[in-house]
Amino acid sequence: MEDRSRCGWHGQDPVYRAYHDTEWGVPETDSRALWEKLILDGFQAGLSWITILKKRDNFREAFAGFDPNLLASWSEKDVARLLQNPGIIRHRGKIEATLSNARVWQKIERRVGFANFLWAYVKFAPLINHWKSLDEVPNYTPLSTQISKDLKAEGFKFCGPTIVYAFMQATGMVNDHLVGCFRHSQVALQPASGIETSPNKNRGAGLTLPSGPI
Repeated sequence: MEDRSRCGWHGQDPVYRAYHDTEWGVPETDSRALWEKLILDGFQAGLSWITILKKRDNFREAFAGFDPNLLASWSEKDVARLLQNPGIIRHRGKIEATLSNARVWQKIERRVGFANFLWAYVKFAPLINHWKSLDEVPNYTPLSTQISKDLKAEGFKFCGPTIVYAFMQATGMVNDHLVGCFRHSQVALQPASGIETSPNKNRGAGLTLPSGPI
């Protein structure tokens, strides 16, 4: 296992390495799990991902398992309580955004399904890149910029183009493992299964595939 070639951005930290080897880039199609990852990426703004990763269990406990249906009803009283929790990032703006983003998630989930909303941008199949070095991997793309714009139009906060691209990489919407990494081919074989490519009858307006450059 230790002689396998990897992307390298995880360094020598065993927690970071395990995340790279088992989670990063694997297609995620569960609406709640996608929302959790987007929220955590928002908390990462200005920080490193390993900082958030090592606090992830604390975040999950503090934010009720990242159940947006629960968090949507939380209030200023809950914000004040969370600001006293040393196990998370105590940033008022990010905490308040988490609660408001939960309400936005509910709106999108009712309309088309949050997973559908996101995966439609890549036509329900991961984009497979073939980068040879970390220097080639972009921080954001025209597509992440468009998704960021659309999320903000829906009411989301802390979802800039760079945050969105990191989210896309982590959730397998794009496979950015380097071609020399043993995970590139493994992840490429994993489909984005379980997504409804057409919303059910109770979800209002139909889903329209976004157009434009990827």
